[in-house]
Amino acid sequence: MRPCTPVSLCLAAAALLPAAPPAHAAPGLGACAAPDDRRFPLTTRIHGGPDSYEAGGGYGVWYLDLTNTTTRTCADIHPVVVLVDSRHALTPAQPRLEFYDGTRPQPHPVHFETTDEDELVGAFDDGFPGFTVGPRKTVTVKVRLTLTSEAAPNEVTADAAVVQRRGDDGDWVGQSNDYVFRIHNDASPTPGPTGTGTGTTPPSRAPRLPFADELARTGLGTPGAALAAAAVLVTGGALLLARRQRRRR
Repeated sequence: MRPCTPVSLCLAAAALLPAAPPAHAAPGLGACAAPDDRRFPLTTRIHGGPDSYEAGGGYGVWYLDLTNTTTRTCADIHPVVVLVDSRHALTPAQPRLEFYDGTRPQPHPVHFETTDEDELVGAFDDGFPGFTVGPRKTVTVKVRLTLTSEAAPNEVTADAAVVQRRGDDGDWVGQSNDYVFRIHNDASPTPGPTGTGTGTTPPSRAPRLPFADELARTGLGTPGAALAAAAVLVTGGALLLARRQRRRR
């Protein structure tokens, strides 16, 4: 399977999803496997979001497309959103992110945690059993985001890893494009421009961490091994690995 990058995003995906009791999946609801090891089975795309948010203002709506490129049903799918801000000033309490699962009118909250890499990471969980994406089908997840009035002027990049949870483990099955947006706050000076919010990944943008090949060699089907290898290479990995181990005890 194609490596998940950046490594810290993959570490966070495994660490933030709480362990679930092993389930006896129905036929056709097993592992979501791509035709080759160079592609993820789920094509993942963020689109439709505004280029800017006013701190203390209303919600901006965007969408996350999960497209199953395989002939098998992919169940128990959990996106994990990562926010990286250029000023390293965004705190977990400032972004208010919610998602809709299509089964109830009220959205689920996404709770963020901070990694040692100054990223905010939040899983689409909240007791939610996960999305199911049929063969060659697309599930579009409605997401809304607002920033509290304490958020400073900033530029933020949002992207998502997608995890298929399997009992107390999981596989990385998708990774989105970047969604870049600005935070405005009339009460604070605005930093100089560093880019625009296009909702796409610039072709020249390199992964934030350079260890994707090392992670791929550990085997993405065994997240425990991937976590152990990446923790040696990534500053924030030890913290996330420790969290995962504590939750398994």
